[in-house]
Amino acid sequence: MTGYQEVITDPSYRGQIVAMTYPMIGNYGVNQEDNESAGPHIRAFVIGELCEIPSNWRSQESLSPYLERHNILGIEGIDTRALTKHLRSLGAMRACITTELSEADAIAAAKNSAPMEGSDFVKEVTTKQSYIWSEESRKWTLPNASIGETETYEELPPVKYRVVAIDFGLKYNQLRMLRQAGFEVEVVPATTSAEAILAKKPDGLFLTNGPGDPAALDYVHKELKQLITKLPTFGICLGNQLLAHAYGGKTFKLKFGHRGGNQPVKDLRTGRISITSQNHGFAVDPDSLPSDIEVTHINLNDNTVEGMRHKTLPIFSVQYHPEAAPGPNDAAHFFTDFAEMIEANKH
Repeated sequence: MTGYQEVITDPSYRGQIVAMTYPMIGNYGVNQEDNESAGPHIRAFVIGELCEIPSNWRSQESLSPYLERHNILGIEGIDTRALTKHLRSLGAMRACITTELSEADAIAAAKNSAPMEGSDFVKEVTTKQSYIWSEESRKWTLPNASIGETETYEELPPVKYRVVAIDFGLKYNQLRMLRQAGFEVEVVPATTSAEAILAKKPDGLFLTNGPGDPAALDYVHKELKQLITKLPTFGICLGNQLLAHAYGGKTFKLKFGHRGGNQPVKDLRTGRISITSQNHGFAVDPDSLPSDIEVTHINLNDNTVEGMRHKTLPIFSVQYHPEAAPGPNDAAHFFTDFAEMIEANKH
């Protein structure tokens, strides 16, 4: 119902057309603060009805000119719920939206487009240069106008640990929440070598989300194999899948993936159920994992792997998005869990 701007700017959607099932999109416009990256990454946007006159005190622009400015094609008047049911029956598929081609040519263009299997979109979205995250990271709450508040922020804790985040297509809220947990974060390109990362002498390693097929990123698997025995590590989404490959495991493409902010996940250690935000089309094959890797979380809709941990090394990962943006905050504790793991493994 909310969060379309975060979806549009999530690098994990690189190379994909996104269809929203909520009937009206654009109600509250867009604003600079809600971007999860420098700009949109979707190929096109499919909605039921566009709200052309947004109403929200934070709105800086309406959705249509925002997409036009970034050269993103949008289409409305689609029965997106019927489309969703179609995809859930037949699986995610290649598509084409056009104002120029005939129906036959559009179908041919869709069939001839590159499949997601084997696609490396990470090199398109990763940072070109290393940088220290220094943007606004304080938690913001709605100000209480009755007592004269104009803005309300929670103070950030002092920096206690330094981590390197390998950018496979990160979302800004991951960096904000790491800073809120007491981390200084240096973001590095996906092609950074293990040797270069270890030379920075970080306290830990963070593996971000990202787009495409994890099996296609063999240059990442190779470096992670060297890193995971040397640094406490936390992985999210694509980071979880890449860890599986570094362990010697495999991943496979899901029929239609896990999308949206209402995916139920069970912690097999505690029995606790969390409602989570997810966006991925691949999953870890649990039967391919070595004996020293424990599956810690599963998706309650299809029992696929949603989290893992190493039995002897300080490494854990989840398939979903604990930083949400958009979505529920049930899993936000993983960022402080990461800090506690680093503290417990200090030599």
